[in-house]
Amino acid sequence: MATQEINRPASVWSNVEGLGFGGDYNPEQWPVSVRLEDLELMQEAGVNFLSVGIFSWALLEPVEGQYDFGWLDEVLDNLAGIGVRVALATATAAPPAWLVRKHPEILPVTADGTVLGPGSRRHYTPSSAAYRRYATGITRVLAERYKDHPALALWHVDNELGCHISEFYGKEDAAAFRSWLERRYGSIDALNASWGTAFWSQNYASFEEILPPSVAPSTLNPGQQLDFQRFNSWALMDYYRELVAVLREVTPEVPCTTNLMASSATKSMDYFSWAKDLDVIANDHYLVAADPERHIELAFSADLTRGIAGGDPWILMEHSTSAVNWQPRNQPKMPGEMLRNSLAHVARGADAVMFFQWRQSFAGSEKFHSAMVPHGGRDTRVWREVVDLGAALKLLEPVRGSRVESRAAIVFDYEAWWASEIDSKPSIDVKYLDLLRAFHRSLFLKGVSVDMVHPSAPLEGYDLVLVCTLYAVSDADAGNIAAAASAGATVLVSYFSGIADPQDHIRLGGYPGAFRDLLGVRVEEFHPLLAGSQLKLDDGTVASVWSEHVHLAGAEAVQAFTEYPLEGVPALTRRSVGAGAAWYLATFPDSDGIDALVERLLAESGVSPAAAADTGVELVRRRSADGQRFLFAINHTRSSAAVSATGTDLLTGEPFGGSVPAGSIAVIREG
Repeated sequence: MATQEINRPASVWSNVEGLGFGGDYNPEQWPVSVRLEDLELMQEAGVNFLSVGIFSWALLEPVEGQYDFGWLDEVLDNLAGIGVRVALATATAAPPAWLVRKHPEILPVTADGTVLGPGSRRHYTPSSAAYRRYATGITRVLAERYKDHPALALWHVDNELGCHISEFYGKEDAAAFRSWLERRYGSIDALNASWGTAFWSQNYASFEEILPPSVAPSTLNPGQQLDFQRFNSWALMDYYRELVAVLREVTPEVPCTTNLMASSATKSMDYFSWAKDLDVIANDHYLVAADPERHIELAFSADLTRGIAGGDPWILMEHSTSAVNWQPRNQPKMPGEMLRNSLAHVARGADAVMFFQWRQSFAGSEKFHSAMVPHGGRDTRVWREVVDLGAALKLLEPVRGSRVESRAAIVFDYEAWWASEIDSKPSIDVKYLDLLRAFHRSLFLKGVSVDMVHPSAPLEGYDLVLVCTLYAVSDADAGNIAAAASAGATVLVSYFSGIADPQDHIRLGGYPGAFRDLLGVRVEEFHPLLAGSQLKLDDGTVASVWSEHVHLAGAEAVQAFTEYPLEGVPALTRRSVGAGAAWYLATFPDSDGIDALVERLLAESGVSPAAAADTGVELVRRRSADGQRFLFAINHTRSSAAVSATGTDLLTGEPFGGSVPAGSIAVIREG
């Protein structure tokens, strides 16, 4: 596996023994008697790692400048006494009422000018000078008080930055946006050139004339929209950095992180650009109960998280033991599903499994969100499964620190996602993630591990590289992808890739722009399909969403369109490049077509499944620095499934017998 090097402290995991296990702990919601019971239950479950104090600012500082740390002192002392280590939060994810009353300007403003009030959480803008002043203040007080506490293992900075609201349109946000633009461009002329403001008389004479792209009579300038996306991602990260600067000053040896929300649902933050500022990558993930393939979406999100981590082990900071509270119909997890979910994250690189939350709340907005200790207490399926998970994670301690083996990569770029879905594109049906997820699904079902990598990441070591809907790409990143093909990889590039540069300026001379020479094709015109339309290729493949007028310019046609006005026009092409090959896909095949194409690509690249197994078994292999290999075989079916592997099953301590029971897991130490 080739990964981008990210410098992280070696001490991140030194304070937590084995794989981390626990969740968000909110003792402030409970009386002392319950907190004491918690200590007993934590030991029964095998908990060793908790996040504490995430939403406790109003209790820690009930009046400005007056603090109450007695309850938190007691909690941390008790946790240290039973060997539980803590990710201590900065408590800044929900400002207290006194702060909102004194500084209402901290409240976020939406694109239509609505001020979002208190009564919920995350009711602040990261560009507010007042909020930053108070947030760094409480962070410093916490750091000074607990810097030497034996429970402290990690700083949990704020919480789910960008959740609920990730774009900010207030006066301070507008001023911060202008300052960011001035630093980015240096001159107003450079900005005008980048945004193409000659169109529609949008030219600016100074940065002071610029506003955030809020509600307007028609479509907004795409360059302005793209830069505003970049700015908001940066503003949230810059706020994080300001809190971390305080923590680094007071506790330089304690690592810092914040919990990302890397999934197929989170678009607004460029987590690849955040990665270098997090000492360990942490992620929250929740299933969509209505998705019959939710375990595949989980794999996609876990693979993306691992990619953001540069292949390093990461923390699953939150997921659920059973139902959540925020979906239209909050179905519980099925028996055994929580164990499968948890170990699927471990299979894909997590070295800690944590939940929201430890004890299910009896009041508040999330009282029907499941927890490790449910409303029913010990005599529940959920509690029994929590205890079983704790025991399983102890048995999997040898896996800690190992890395996932992958010879296939999918290129993933948040900026290309943003740019491809700004309005006024050729088809609203072209969604950045759709083709990525289709290829990922096919590889998942075939037992092939895949890394999600930024287009600038080193691609050496990958034999198969998939580039899907990479609409906007820099020359350097396009060259990086081309170099992978020259070096021997099989590279596939899809439609609507390479069309624009990072400023969202069209690359002239014919599509697919940045990849035209690599692929040996030239696209004259797009032919997006109308809603509900399908077409057939000459081998019978059914496709939808997109077609285009492709000319060969060095490539050979592998498949062709069969219908007017593109009869005989190439739909899939291949060109030999150096020691490798470059394929071009000019349409969106159905699942059978994707599977057939993936089979071709795997055969050419030599990439093979982690093992042979029956349908429905998720397969991932982790390898330790000393060469030990651990094959995770997760049976998502309700029947026993065969897996071709030999070694010891860490979960049973017995030689692996060649099959995994229905709904169960084997973790095989091979060799």
